[in-house]
Amino acid sequence: MTTCEVCGKELDVWDAGFYKKLVNRGAEPKRCLACTANYFRMSRETALGMIRSFQRAGCTLFPAEGEPPLPEDTDRRE
Repeated sequence: MTTCEVCGKELDVWDAGFYKKLVNRGAEPKRCLACTANYFRMSRETALGMIRSFQRAGCTLFPAEGEPPLPEDTDRRE
């Protein structure tokens, strides 16, 4: 599995979807959700809110709401 080029975290479906949504749908994921949010100068909470909005709009880069649940609203790197 791929890891974040910044912090080394193993990337999951949320990390990959958020990276692709903000960078390029065809991009190979290189950063976790927290590092991608940091790069775009937004909080992790803002990023999670964006993901929820993308899910509700039917974006196929993310699983359906609740499957699997969104990661906790805490930064895993702390």
